[in-house]
Amino acid sequence: MPVGTFSALRPDITVGRQHTLAEQIVVLRLGHRIPRDLRVTTHVCLTARAFGADGLILADVVDTALEKTILDVCKRFGGSFWIRMGEPWRQAVKDWKSKGGEIAHLTAYGIPLPEAMEAINASPRPKLVVVGAEKVPGEVFEAANWNVAVTNQPISEVSALAMFLDRYFEGRQFSKEFENAQLRIIPSAHGKKVVNLTEPGG
Repeated sequence: MPVGTFSALRPDITVGRQHTLAEQIVVLRLGHRIPRDLRVTTHVCLTARAFGADGLILADVVDTALEKTILDVCKRFGGSFWIRMGEPWRQAVKDWKSKGGEIAHLTAYGIPLPEAMEAINASPRPKLVVVGAEKVPGEVFEAANWNVAVTNQPISEVSALAMFLDRYFEGRQFSKEFENAQLRIIPSAHGKKVVNLTEPGG
């Protein structure tokens, strides 16, 4: 899949609180620095995918190493998660809002998560979840429908995203099925069990 385009696999199932395709949730990653933030942004992508987000926009830069890692995970473990790169964040925000979407910005300076989630979950509109890597421009605070604090303390953006998505989907992401997987991890109290679905009997 070329950098800067959506995956050919579009979300084709509902997740969480019975969201339709028009009610997608996408993560916007700001301030990614190559190669400094590769590991953390990889974890942001993996968390977004595992916790039910439809895709991620990496603003302003193209990181082919990151793209390769995430697309490889999607190929092996399935699902329709996509990644898009190089789009200016202002344009991404403008386009999202012009189509009727809403923006939740995760920041230590926002409204406490438990208070914010009641209004966020009550709205059926698509959500763009903004996660920063470095100092976030003040324009983001102004553009956001909600500035959400996952605690009012310094916290990892990976942890903040996981907590937000868990509250958003109300735990239903744990039963999400990842279609077209090559590998499937089988829950086990002891040891590791992975089934290769491409092999006979898999």
